Amino acid sequence: MAKGDPGEVFTITDAQRALSVEQAGRTRRYLISMGIRTACVILAIFVPGWPRWVLIAGAVVLPYLAVVVANAGRENDEPGDAGVTPHPRLEIPASGIAIGDDDHKHVA
Repeated sequence: MAKGDPGEVFTITDAQRALSVEQAGRTRRYLISMGIRTACVILAIFVPGWPRWVLIAGAVVLPYLAVVVANAGRENDEPGDAGVTPHPRLEIPASGIAIGDDDHKHVA
C-alpha cells in the first residue's frame, strides 16, 4: 500500500455487533437448547412407546448441536445495529435568487 493510499475504508454500518451483544445472543441460544434437552429428558421418563426413543435421541444430540452453535465464530456474524438510522438527504429547494446579481433579486 502506497503512502497516502487510504486502502480499504470501513463504515460504522459495516461493523459487527458488539462482542457483549454477540455473546449474549449465543448464551441465550445455548440456554434455550439446553432447556429443550431438559424437557426431552423429563418427558422421556413419562412418555411410553416410540416417542420415548425420539425424546432420548433429542436429549443425546442436542448438547452437541448446542455447543456447535454456541461456538460459531464471529467471522460469520452479520453487521450489527449501530443505533443510527440514516435520514434521507433532501435537496435544498431553489430560492429563485441569483447569486451576485443585485439588479434582479428574483429570477423565476
